[in-house]
Amino acid sequence: MDHVDREKEAAHDPMAPRGPPSGTWLQKPIVQVTYSLTPTHVLMALLSLTFAALFAYLSLLSKPAPTTALDNGVGKLPFMGYNTWNAYVCDINETVVRESAELLVSLGLKDIGYEYMNIDDCYAEKNRTEDGDIIESAERFPSGMRNTTDYIHDLGLKAGIYSDSGWFTCQLYPGSFQNEDRHVFFCADIELFRETWNFDLLKYDNCAIPFDEIIREGVVGKYKRMADAIAAQAASSGQEPILFSLCEWGREQPWLWAKRFGQSWRTTDDIGAHWDAISSIINQNSFYTWSTDFYGHGDMDIVNAIFAIGNGDLTYEEAKSHFTAWALMKSPLLIVWLQLSAITEESLNILTNTEIIAINQDSVVGTAITPFRWGRNPDWTNDYTYPAQYWSGESENGTVIMLLNVESEPADMFFTLAESPWIRAGRQYSVRDLWTHTDNGTAVRNLTVSAVPAHGVVALLLRDAGDEPAGLDPKCSIMEWCTDQNGTVLEGGV
Repeated sequence: MDHVDREKEAAHDPMAPRGPPSGTWLQKPIVQVTYSLTPTHVLMALLSLTFAALFAYLSLLSKPAPTTALDNGVGKLPFMGYNTWNAYVCDINETVVRESAELLVSLGLKDIGYEYMNIDDCYAEKNRTEDGDIIESAERFPSGMRNTTDYIHDLGLKAGIYSDSGWFTCQLYPGSFQNEDRHVFFCADIELFRETWNFDLLKYDNCAIPFDEIIREGVVGKYKRMADAIAAQAASSGQEPILFSLCEWGREQPWLWAKRFGQSWRTTDDIGAHWDAISSIINQNSFYTWSTDFYGHGDMDIVNAIFAIGNGDLTYEEAKSHFTAWALMKSPLLIVWLQLSAITEESLNILTNTEIIAINQDSVVGTAITPFRWGRNPDWTNDYTYPAQYWSGESENGTVIMLLNVESEPADMFFTLAESPWIRAGRQYSVRDLWTHTDNGTAVRNLTVSAVPAHGVVALLLRDAGDEPAGLDPKCSIMEWCTDQNGTVLEGGV
């Protein structure tokens, strides 16, 4: 149902807001009321205004400050890189890490922004030392963890490490609870990660949560412990803070608070290499992409499905949709699934789309795309199978449009340009296709893309190309309350 059809349907709804009939002159009766003021009235009014102003001031003081992103000098843009988890799980070692880092360079991925080589769970010994320190596995990292990070840095990359906010990691290796900062009997984990081992990023998980009587704080407080430790370590050492990537799977609405503590936060459960998982995560994030901006990014989980092409349940078009949605919603882009040595040409074509990556890494505009129309469903519908289809956002070089075909067969997709809040009425726009890398003429008022593949995506960059042609009819591209200068509401305008 298009916009006009929805308006007609609303006109028959007794609960719909009412407007003046089409083609009528709007007039209001003039009502004259006379008041007589005395000095007593004036004094009482002044006192009332004074008390009201004082109450409002005190109320403002009592309200918490709005959540703003932590700008501590790192993580302004979403981070990009490779993670060991899905490809290797616990079967990691220094050889695997070195070879993966080398492939980031030789495949050209480093040069377009994939700069983090992240080591996930299972790198440590099962128990801390007698002094309370985490130590790397002697079997998996016989040369020592610092030797590994030095190698990564020598390649021009950055290094990421993993820990947990609970007693243990999700694979039951030592977690960091009560070891975040330096204590009397324990070495601070943050000092180990940042100073001794020289990691640049910390992924922080949410397993093995302590009993309530021990922790006596919620998830927010548990993550604040490490955030405080990171700030203290940076201040005492003079080092740049470690980039803090929170992972609590969206359990406690991290989009409301996590940007106070770190640079990214997981918004959902773990991803899967199938379309239902992709559509579910897109659906969930459609309701809180507003929280993403510079220094704070909703993390939609790893870009793992890219490597499921021919090795899982995703088609090439679905993998393109996955990568496009993640990139344009400004999620971190962390490659995971198969070993980099097994990467296909199809996967590389997706991962190296520099026009899509340029939106993700826009240094002028940090906000994400958001839906302007759901399409198949009424707007604001929560549907894990059929998420929003029509999205837009700002960028340094124009308005970004994402059209997502959620149907299981090809479909034509149509929208009115001014449905997007970032499009100016009365203007025409040049159209750049970010996947075909072609300039496709000029759009005036409306745009139709034919035969979008099943579960496929179209990504466009619209640039202002001047005033639209004169004399277009109807006079408004969106007819709701389209009104002549003389007050006449045009037919179809209500």
